[in-house]
Parts: sequence; C-alpha cells; structure tokens
Amino acid sequence: MGNNHSHHHPKLSGKNLLLSIILNSIITIAQLIGGFVSGSLALISDAVHNFSDVISLIISYGAHVLSNKKKQTASSTFGYKRAEIVAAFINALSLIIIAVFLGFEAVKRFYNPQEIESNIVIWLAILGIAVNGFSVLLLKNDAKHNLNMQSAYLHLFTDMLTSVAVLIGGLLMKFYEIYWIDAFLTLIISIYLMYLSWNILITSLKILMLFAPSHLNIEEVVAEVSKVVGIKNVHHVHIWQLNDHDCHFEAHIEFSEDIKLSEFDFICEHVETVLFDKFHINHCNLQPEFSRNDSKEIIIQD
Repeated sequence: MGNNHSHHHPKLSGKNLLLSIILNSIITIAQLIGGFVSGSLALISDAVHNFSDVISLIISYGAHVLSNKKKQTASSTFGYKRAEIVAAFINALSLIIIAVFLGFEAVKRFYNPQEIESNIVIWLAILGIAVNGFSVLLLKNDAKHNLNMQSAYLHLFTDMLTSVAVLIGGLLMKFYEIYWIDAFLTLIISIYLMYLSWNILITSLKILMLFAPSHLNIEEVVAEVSKVVGIKNVHHVHIWQLNDHDCHFEAHIEFSEDIKLSEFDFICEHVETVLFDKFHINHCNLQPEFSRNDSKEIIIQD
C-alpha cells in the first residue's frame, strides 16, 4: 500500500484553557450563592451553566493534554488524536441537556413569579461578563483551528451573553419591578444555547461515526484520482476524518497494466499530491490490483 502523512497543525495553548477553568470556578460559586440569596432563577441558571462549563473545560483541557502528549503505540495506533473530538461531543451534548432543563424551569417560574433582590443580580452579572469576556479573549485564537477549543470557546461566549441578559433583567427588576423578566430571559437563553450547540454536536458526531467530510464530494475525488495515467479504476473507497485536521483516504486502485512495484510507488506519489493539493486529504492508503475479480463499485457494502 502507498501512504502519505502531512501535518501542519497550529500550536494550541493549554495554559489559556487552564486559566479559564480557574476563573469560571470562581464565578460559578459566586453566582450560585448569589442566586439562592437573591431568588433569581436566571442567576442560578447562569451559575449552573457556568458549572457545566467548568466540567466541559476540564474535559477539554484533559483531551488537549492527551492529544498532544500521548503518542501512538502498538495497542493504540492512532494515539489519543480523537480525544478532543470526544470532548467536543460531550461538551455540546451537555450544554443542550442543561438548556432543556433551564427552559423547563423557566416555564414553571412564569406561573409563579417571585420578588428578586436585584442588586445582587446586577453586580454578579457584571462580574460574570468581565470573567467570561476575558476567558473568551484567551481562547479566541485557538478556537479558529480546533473543534474542541471551539466548543470550549462557545461555552464561554454563551456564558458572557447569558450574563449580559441577566444584567439587563436585573436592571429591569430594580427600576421597574418586572420580575417575570427573570423567567423570560432564562427561556430565551436556553433556546439560544441549544441553537449554538447543535452544529458542534452534529459535526463531532459525524467525525466519530467516520462520515466523509461534508465539504468533499466522493465522486469528484474518485474522478480526479482516475485521471492519473496508468489507473484503470478506483473502487472500494473510504474517506473519513480522524479529527479536525487529519483526513484519510483509502481505496483499491486497479491498474491497466501489470506494472512494477517501482512504478506503483511513482503513481502513489502522484495520487497523494492530487489528494492533498485539491482536497486537503493528508493520509492516503492505496491497495493495488490488476485483473482482480472483485466489485468495482465506489462504495462497497462490507
């Protein structure tokens, strides 16, 4: 088989993630205490959301450490490269579950609005905006290159927006005594969290299920490989992502002539170049064939 391995991954900073964990732990405790003292469901929901973020950030940090320090072994030939994808899936799923819970609690609160100590809500919301805003800035660059970091960034960004909404609600309760706004904001926040988390959940799930990347058309890939001189047919194709960066291609290549091994190596290099330059596929495994009696379909049902 021929194979190609190309790695051009941006360097990610685990220190920023660790600092975000510490900051969010502090704000979670403060908001939880303040929520119970003030009676604000929105503040408690923000604290619960922050707590889920602390857990998810810890998972993200652990996955980041594993994916960078644990190498391939005889028993784990891919190492821990998928740890961050698993973390991204867990993070997105947990956020959706918590959002559903908060929405349910908000609906119940509509039927039983309570007077709330708005000053506590206002000051803790300001603290939440400051802490989450700083954490968002810490992870902004890393989130552009990594799905796991993107999920952590999304958690923190939605936390900041949640705190903004809580602040607005606190001000409305303080000056206008509109206490139902607390439940209303909680419901809006929960819907927004589900909306933002859905894409990461589906993307990470597709990677875990070995789906072909959505931006690739498998027929187009096969057509390009088939243009290489000497190749008669390309079949039994598999294309999947190992993680955010590594895309794999596997196929049976039937040759029009009974070529030498040295010629196969030359053609392999050509195929690898085509796959990488045109489709950003950086891992390639090719099985050569000549007049073999097997199915020539692109996708074979194993």
